[in-house]
Amino acid sequence: MKTLTLTKPKKVSENRIVLEKKLHVKIEVDGRRVTINGNEIDEYLTLKVIDALELGFLAETALLIAEDDFIFEKIEIKNLTKRHNLEEVRARVIGKEGRTKELVEELSECYICVSGNEVGIIGPAETIKNCMHAVSSLIQGSKQSSVYAYLEKQRKIMHPSDLGLKIEEE
Repeated sequence: MKTLTLTKPKKVSENRIVLEKKLHVKIEVDGRRVTINGNEIDEYLTLKVIDALELGFLAETALLIAEDDFIFEKIEIKNLTKRHNLEEVRARVIGKEGRTKELVEELSECYICVSGNEVGIIGPAETIKNCMHAVSSLIQGSKQSSVYAYLEKQRKIMHPSDLGLKIEEE
């Protein structure tokens, strides 16, 4: 049994039934206090999912963490920059009208959520490292175009379109 105190328990209580069903645990919400009952692995996954919900991910996206090949990582913005105006740093990650965030998500096949001084990333194990590198680069001041080029290059390595198998026409 795990007990934790949340700052935003509303998301957990709203999605409690779905979380219990998908994660095979029993969740009790009492004010800001949340109790999780289940086996150790299910409790651990539930803690990760609740952490993602607290950060701001949608329940459907947070539940991807329960899949075998998905991982949830957080990046502390303050750990990667010496800039004091963190609002500008967050704006660099999000981009104008959210376009930078969308492009990084699309190119890396990951989901990104920016909340406060943290950036949460949920994605497949094989691509999350590239997404984390891209977000870290944006936080540290790299140009968006350089980050997109990096992700496109990594995507071609991960998903080569031509494997050298050509069908010869007769």
